[in-house]
Parts: sequence; structure tokens; C-alpha cells
Amino acid sequence: MENPNSDNIKTFKPKYIEWLKKYYYIGGMPEVVNLFIETNDFKKVRKVQETILETYRSDFSKHISSTGKLKIDLRWESISNQLTQESKKFVYKKIKQGARADEFEKALSWLINCGLVYKINRITKPALPIKAYEDTKAFKLFILYVGLPCALSKLPARTLIDGDKIFTEFNGALAEQYVLQQQKTLEDIEVAYWISKSGNAEIDFVIQTDGYVIPVEVKATTNLQAKSLKVYREKIKPEISIRNSLADFEINNGLYNIPLIITGKIDEIINSER
Repeated sequence: MENPNSDNIKTFKPKYIEWLKKYYYIGGMPEVVNLFIETNDFKKVRKVQETILETYRSDFSKHISSTGKLKIDLRWESISNQLTQESKKFVYKKIKQGARADEFEKALSWLINCGLVYKINRITKPALPIKAYEDTKAFKLFILYVGLPCALSKLPARTLIDGDKIFTEFNGALAEQYVLQQQKTLEDIEVAYWISKSGNAEIDFVIQTDGYVIPVEVKATTNLQAKSLKVYREKIKPEISIRNSLADFEINNGLYNIPLIITGKIDEIINSER
């Protein structure tokens, strides 16, 4: 890959950020991407996304009882809303008042098995292998493609591209969804998240790759203040840490600041710098 510090990346950074915002809205589904390439029309893109979402909902009713479909619908609709919360941990009671885990477990399994949802478990200890330390009752949920949460939440294209206050509030959720989507394209990688016992620090993702357990902090802008990552690094002392943001590429004492636009290349970047 091109050197992350190359002049080309720095020169075209504003354009990359513009296209990243568009990608947040469009997502990676081939039909939607091709339509945007042909028309450059966000309204037409949204209509296709809504058709895709309606097709998913229709499929729910074909394969599951009416009662089960209602639970899947409720869980499906709540994912993008819960991603915008300060704590991204999925909470059943936010689906509906009085909701319990055992009511919705089958619905969750159905969505995961269909490949529509990613379930990312919390780990109690960031150590190898991370699967041995998963707490399957504490998790975050992400939708398959980043464009679909925008469609589910009815986020207007103008809000996203112009970056006004509404987008700023939703931006962190989209950045985290995007980073997870990119991580899922990498081979031989396990993904989880971590919260300190005191609850004063939460790492967006902890990935296991090539024998390393690596904390990943996601920042939606160039603001690099990351209290949770600082706590993690002081407590765990990882050899490698990653911060994804809109800032330029930099390595400082084992902390890799990797621009969001190339987060899908983190394995190549780490291997090339070691």
C-alpha cells in the first residue's frame, strides 16, 4: 500500500474526508454504490436503501412467526438508536419498557445467522486469546453496512455532508460502525471491546491479530483526546495501540494514529512498521 505519510494522502485529505462522509451515507452495498456512481443522487440512494430494508423486514415474516417477527423488528430498529448512546452497550430495556434478554435472544440469533448484524462481545481481560475472556451477556451490535443505520435513522444527506450539529452528534456512531465494518474485511482477526472494572474507561474495540491484542480507539474528527485509551495504556501497557481519526498518520511510543480512510489497512501498516 501507499505510505500512510505520503504527500498524496496529505494533499487530497479534504477530498478523502468528503468521500468518507458520502460513504457513511451510501454504504458498501453494490446496488447502492452503483446507483450513486450512475446518478450522484442521494435521494435515489435513500429510496434503494429503504427498499432493501423493507425487503429484510419482509424476509423476517417469511421465516419466523408473527410474534417472533415483532421481536426481530423491534431489535432491528433499535440498533442504530442505541449506537448513538454514550455507552454503546446494547440494553434490552431500551427496545421496549420491561424487555428481557430471554425474550429477544432468538431474534438476535436469527439476525446474526442471516449475516445482517455483527455482535461484538465485551472482554473481561485484554489477553490472548480474547475469546477466552468474552462476556457474551455484554455486547454491542452493528449493522452489516454503514449506510443502513443512516437510512434506519432517517439521517438527511445534507446533514451528513455539511456536517452540522445533528451529524456531529451521530458522527461517532457512524465512525465506529465504519471501523468495525473495515475490521471485518481483514483475515484472521478477532474483535471485542473492553470496559475497566471501575467503569471509568471503555475501549471501542480490542482486536486480536498476529499474536497481538490491540486496543482501538475511534475518534470521528481530528480531536485526539482519548482518556479511555490513556487509562488502558497505563494499566495494560500494550506494545501496540491504535487510534483511528481524521488526523494525519503518526506513530508515537507504540501508539499508531491511523486515518479513518485507511483503517482497512491496519494489518499492513503494523507489519510494515515493525
